Amino acid sequence: MENTAATKTQNFFRILLGIFMIIAAMGHFTFQRTDFQAQVPNWVPMDKDLVVILSGIVEMAIGLALIFLTRFKTQLGIGLAVFYVLVFPGNIAQYLNRIDALGMHTDQARLIRLFFQPVFMLWALWSTGALSFLFKKRQPII
Repeated sequence: MENTAATKTQNFFRILLGIFMIIAAMGHFTFQRTDFQAQVPNWVPMDKDLVVILSGIVEMAIGLALIFLTRFKTQLGIGLAVFYVLVFPGNIAQYLNRIDALGMHTDQARLIRLFFQPVFMLWALWSTGALSFLFKKRQPII
């Protein structure tokens, strides 16, 4: 898979997203660990703390990769968008079960957060050039 050329603005926002992912990962391991555990839906067949640790490891790896592994930025953007899809049920569970966590203590705040997940997905795809790659017209293989 080829990398798509990115503008300076895209690169800035890719690095910023990487920093956000690293900070979120640190929260998984430390001061927000209990809040993240509260978001793991009850139907997930794993220990909630293990889910939080594993997702924190993934966030740390993706965050560092977004900053330093620019060779794979397109793949990372797609992977991060998929990751956001995979953790979205936790956001839905937080809203449906009225769980106070991560600074969201009202139904309105929890509902608004649901609409930010697609924004993060688009941010990941756009800032890494993956959006252009996905919509690029390719010649059919004959």
